[in-house]
Amino acid sequence: MLATVLLLAGVAMTAVATATMLATAKWPRRAPAAAIVLWQALGLGWGLAAVGALAALAARPEHGGVAGGVLAFAAGAVTRSAVPARQPLVLTALRLASLTMAVALLALLCWVLAAACTTALRTRRRHRALLALLARGDPKVPGALVLDHPAAAAYCVPGLRSRIVISAGTLDLLDQAELAAVLAHERAHVRERHDLVLLPFTALCRAFPRSGVALQAYQAVALLVEMLADDRARRARPARELASALMRFGVAGAQAPPSGALAAAHAGGQGEVVTRVARLLEPQAGLSRPLWIAIWCSAVLLVVVPAALFVIPL
Repeated sequence: MLATVLLLAGVAMTAVATATMLATAKWPRRAPAAAIVLWQALGLGWGLAAVGALAALAARPEHGGVAGGVLAFAAGAVTRSAVPARQPLVLTALRLASLTMAVALLALLCWVLAAACTTALRTRRRHRALLALLARGDPKVPGALVLDHPAAAAYCVPGLRSRIVISAGTLDLLDQAELAAVLAHERAHVRERHDLVLLPFTALCRAFPRSGVALQAYQAVALLVEMLADDRARRARPARELASALMRFGVAGAQAPPSGALAAAHAGGQGEVVTRVARLLEPQAGLSRPLWIAIWCSAVLLVVVPAALFVIPL
């Protein structure tokens, strides 16, 4: 079982190291969809590997896989028949401590994910109720609601009853072509449920609020989600229209969206808006096929390897 522990620990450390490098890499802006998949695999792979490594320290080596070894050890600890009398008490205590930490980490990750989901659902439901009272329709922005507020703002409230919201200040700020580009961007968020992409990384930041890697991961994925929506909008409208709208938002100082919403012009500050504008006006070539294959294979291995070790002995 020692080989399993070392392999799982290696996967967990590799995921952290890769996340640190990926947060500052330049290639993700050329292929945001592939980068998002890799980020998701890094998060899931790290969680499986970290829990698995702790659990493997408690598993009985004569049983197949981490899950089987843990169940055998737990059954022996309860019945006091499977642990030999000659086994050192310290070793048994260490195994119990490792199993406790594995269960605690798994419970923490599941809890923060459930809490993030609950908070998002509650916040969006409350915001939709407010929009029903305060917002109105406008033929200038079909399919969207207009909020009578002088500041520039454009965002979507995702979910089964999604809403796209444009402020009165935005109607005064943008021309019709720019408005159409912003609407295309927000519809991409709604249609492709980018909020679900961000949710695990929001939960990760809650689980480890002082972790720089978790914060970097959230910020990187938030920017990639905006770039992905930019690409979808660019298919429907000329890139210069969305770029012009983003620059106008930047000059006017776009308002931050409410909690649980996604906004076209407030992903992460002026620096990231400038990056997106440059990317729209000067598009780069996509990734080569071999690099695409390498990224997808890496993502699959990051998840499959730790998951397989739960049931397959090494």
